[in-house]
Amino acid sequence: MASLVVVQHRQPSSTVLSSSLSDFNGARLTSSVQLRRKVWQPKGALRVSASSAKKILIMGGTRFIGIFLSRLLVKEGHQVTLFTRGKAPITQQLPGESEAEFSDFSSKILHLKGDRQDFDFVKTSLAAEGFDVVYDINGREAVEVEPILDALPNLEQYIYCSSAGVYLKTDYPPHYEVDAVDPKSRHKGKLETESLLASRGVNWTSIRPVYIYGPLNYNPVEEWFFHRLKEGRPIPVPNSGIQITQLGHVKDLATAFIKVLGNPKASKEVFNISGDKYVTFDGLARACAKAGGFPEPEIVHYNPKEFDFGKKKAFPFRDQHFFASIDKAKSLLEWMPEFDLVAGLTDSYNLDFGRGTFRKAADFSTDDIILGKSLVTQS
Repeated sequence: MASLVVVQHRQPSSTVLSSSLSDFNGARLTSSVQLRRKVWQPKGALRVSASSAKKILIMGGTRFIGIFLSRLLVKEGHQVTLFTRGKAPITQQLPGESEAEFSDFSSKILHLKGDRQDFDFVKTSLAAEGFDVVYDINGREAVEVEPILDALPNLEQYIYCSSAGVYLKTDYPPHYEVDAVDPKSRHKGKLETESLLASRGVNWTSIRPVYIYGPLNYNPVEEWFFHRLKEGRPIPVPNSGIQITQLGHVKDLATAFIKVLGNPKASKEVFNISGDKYVTFDGLARACAKAGGFPEPEIVHYNPKEFDFGKKKAFPFRDQHFFASIDKAKSLLEWMPEFDLVAGLTDSYNLDFGRGTFRKAADFSTDDIILGKSLVTQS
């Protein structure tokens, strides 16, 4: 793994070092990426071209979305640096990825170690390195973004991972990018970040995913169903089970992030990104069963108001209709999801859970409460 190492001190400085450290195979790897000359345009114009190699910073990048995004960017010839605290391995071989592919990626990815909450360090280290484009995958609050903008006055594009959770509940779904937003949403920090980017006059693009799924997902989305299906347990689903929701595959999301890079139509725009079709809760349970090769699941409906689960979450989705239109992205970005739901869930199962890997161990405690009451009611 090529390594851009910045050691965090009270008076930080950044130094490019060749590294003998590889987080997975211990190989000595170095990197040399040739960048083409940048063509500067007047202030306010979108000054980035997707056809030219760029010096790109990803805030985050070692967990889920960034793992797939960084690979696409490296394959396109960009110099990619991940900014993380260094607590997780900077590179990891993906299921199905060849040794040659992983070695090539590891040899080119760079790492800037630091805490984005240390704003002085962020300003100093980023200003010293200079970057053309920032992908902010893990930003939650506007205050975290200000020092990045201050450090990079010549930034060409700031691409932000927001959330469809910012929308105000509506009686007229699906959500469109022009719909009202909820200033009291738990994602209000992302709304404030979008407002900050707009106010600073930078070229920005915001991506609002709905529910994301796929291999290495650290949120218990499909994994929640797979655990229960594997054990042959009933699937507890709140209320009627006909609540409509929407999932988008992480690889399709990564492709959308690539599509906005250097795209004039993406300048100062928001895009919903998710799957092409919607699904009910009951339909999702059946789709997960089909993806994993399990029998038709037994679905048990329950009224959440009849239970007190404490701080535990009994179901991984919000108990409401929640889906968004992706027409704008398909039209302006010429982007289309590659995966339909069952194919995407199959990909996730085969490359992750089906191999015996998952992020969280199964916890059936809330299920047992629900099913216990259901059995008493039936008797």
